Amino acid sequence: GRRVSHALKELGHEVLELDVDESLVPSLRKSRPDLVYIALHGKFGEDGTVQELLEIMDIPYTGPGVFASAMGFNKALSKEVFMRENIPTPPFFVLSEATFQEMGALHALQTVGEKLGYPLVVKPVAQGSALGVKMVPSEETLASAVLSALHYDERVLLEKYVSGTEVAVSILGNQELETLPLVETVPHSAFFDFDSRYTPGLTEYYCPARIDEEAARRAVEVACRTHRALGCLNVSRVDIIIDESGVPQVLELNISPGMTETSLLPMAASAAGMDFKDLVGRLVKLAMEKYS
Repeated sequence: GRRVSHALKELGHEVLELDVDESLVPSLRKSRPDLVYIALHGKFGEDGTVQELLEIMDIPYTGPGVFASAMGFNKALSKEVFMRENIPTPPFFVLSEATFQEMGALHALQTVGEKLGYPLVVKPVAQGSALGVKMVPSEETLASAVLSALHYDERVLLEKYVSGTEVAVSILGNQELETLPLVETVPHSAFFDFDSRYTPGLTEYYCPARIDEEAARRAVEVACRTHRALGCLNVSRVDIIIDESGVPQVLELNISPGMTETSLLPMAASAAGMDFKDLVGRLVKLAMEKYS
């Protein structure tokens, strides 16, 4: 958020920094901003809550709208859309905390593991920044990974682990879409988790990705289909695994891509010749176009 605020000031904008708390609505009413730049992650910021509030108050904002935000943040709903639209995505199951407490679902985990195979990935259904995401190599650690994910959300997604090359496709635009150079992520650990994502030095990044032209074209095509299927506007980042047979499979779509020093959207923009300030300015312009 501070990087974005600094860039906005460099662009000549008057900036008021606000947190999501009980003072938000009074502050918005008092200041009546021309635009809200949403630099939030996780619940409220990415799930459509703040977006809906801003629409009620008739205040323009950056990023996708309420529906796309809600769908993108909820991994189970977005995966259902992927399947309906024939967008390749790894097989998965969703289990709720209630099924564990009331139906003894822990006893069903063995069956889930057998159907998906090991290793598999456990994720909170609605959470950002890779919080609570774990790769499970065998049945012995599955239950603990599920219980850990339930600390972040009342539903968990269990997904088949797909081996391959992971790339991030950053997309800018409203009606006409522009894709930035693909970023390949290679974590030093076995999996791209929260620590790998935010700790400098724990992941190697290659931009443009070290894949051939046809693989890149297919990844971009699937990413743009995903962006449109969820009704995104302004910006998104689609995380894709290109499996060993060359098929790009969508892992998830991020409606509020990170803007930190290690984030993938600024990295892709830089490879396209766009510095951080220019990127922020572009997102502001796209947001205002949405309301023109």
